[in-house]
Amino acid sequence: MSEIYGSQHLALQQSFDTASMAGRVKDIIVQPEISAEHRGFIESRDMFFLTTVDHRGYPTCSYKGGLPGFVRVVDGKTIAFPSYDGNGMFLSTGNITANSKVGMLFIDFEIPHRIRVHGEANIDRNDPLLQAFHEAEMVVRVKVTEVFINCPRYIHSYRRVATSKYAPQAGCETPGPQWKRIDALQDTLPARDRGIAEKLGGTITPEEYGVMVMRGEG
Repeated sequence: MSEIYGSQHLALQQSFDTASMAGRVKDIIVQPEISAEHRGFIESRDMFFLTTVDHRGYPTCSYKGGLPGFVRVVDGKTIAFPSYDGNGMFLSTGNITANSKVGMLFIDFEIPHRIRVHGEANIDRNDPLLQAFHEAEMVVRVKVTEVFINCPRYIHSYRRVATSKYAPQAGCETPGPQWKRIDALQDTLPARDRGIAEKLGGTITPEEYGVMVMRGEG
């Protein structure tokens, strides 16, 4: 595991007189692999935030959601999660193919509690776990380099209301996304998605879709 602090961090720590404390905090919380406690928390989550870095050096932060347990701890050094159907941009997975370094943030807004993970990811369209993730297009595996908890004091308390109807689950047909009804996209949809607009009630304009998004119907 490489040193988590660089010269830029140390300079600020010196400026604010936190260098000694920061060093001790690092020794206490930063671990090189996933503990049993971490595993239980990670595998109980139904969402997390994933950061990747694109070809321009910009960080890309993405929300990833599914049913509880859609993220699996394969072993103490490996996390796996599915890549589901999205908007076709493949920002996160595309970034990973060029720069394997990723960050993962798992949060429980009800307790509250959070765990951060740094690691190096790879993508496999033929991963043995592919069949274990209903409707997954690819599996992302992360080789963990650092795991650490964070103080939860600034996490606002929220209550989980319902599971998204779009979260893939066996034995239940996943509804098509409303954005695939947008009229300007119809001639660009892959063959497997032709007919979705008709099935969902017909095409809509980008403006109409924007209204749906604001109402939480997207």
